[in-house]
Amino acid sequence: MKPLLWLRSAAYMAWLVLSVIPYAVAVVLLSPFVRGRTLYGFCLGWVRFALWGATLLCGIRTRVQGMEHLPDGPVILCPKHQSAWETLALPVLMPRPLSYVFKRELLFVPFFGWALGRLEMVHIDRKRGAEAFGRVAAQGGELLRKGYWIIMFPEGTRTARGREGAYKVGAARLALLTGTPLLPIAITSARCWPRQSFLKYPGTIEVSIGQPIAPDGRGANELMQDAQRWIEAEMRRLDPDAYAAAAD
Repeated sequence: MKPLLWLRSAAYMAWLVLSVIPYAVAVVLLSPFVRGRTLYGFCLGWVRFALWGATLLCGIRTRVQGMEHLPDGPVILCPKHQSAWETLALPVLMPRPLSYVFKRELLFVPFFGWALGRLEMVHIDRKRGAEAFGRVAAQGGELLRKGYWIIMFPEGTRTARGREGAYKVGAARLALLTGTPLLPIAITSARCWPRQSFLKYPGTIEVSIGQPIAPDGRGANELMQDAQRWIEAEMRRLDPDAYAAAAD
């Protein structure tokens, strides 16, 4: 099993690398002439190709519940973050274009980062604190008005399977500032795509979308605590064995 797993994982890595290079070059060349949602839609072509490869080569499938909770208006997505899988899958699953808030270092990743920098995203320097949030507030508010949905991983970085990271209040602060609800999302991606492993395991990744949490009458901490409680309770429902093992 292990040699085959290594072979399939290596084939998938080659699939990603060899496909992202021409796509990214095309994005960079198109970007002076094509912007906004049109360029975003073009980039979704590669994302779908990447996810198709994960199914074809690695046997990774997806089961989604809670799509009926998606609002008609603006929202700030707050997903559980266990792997790179959700950064690929959520733009395909969501009916609106997404704008990620991410660390600016990603812009320097060859090809992938170069293309990412041409999209309407919010890249921040985490070391700058208040200045970084000012950028999130200004750009995030403008993108919400343009019909984008903002996505912020509240744990900030990927968390190992069965673990609960420290939830930060940036998304809640933006929600209060713009009057936009938070949308909690539980994702069991580490079941198939572990955080610090090259290997990709066959199986089904569960995505569960909660009901939007309105910011009305709440402070930032309370708002994020409400999202955290729902996400972590749902994670334990979806992947109980992982949390039981982590508790031992």
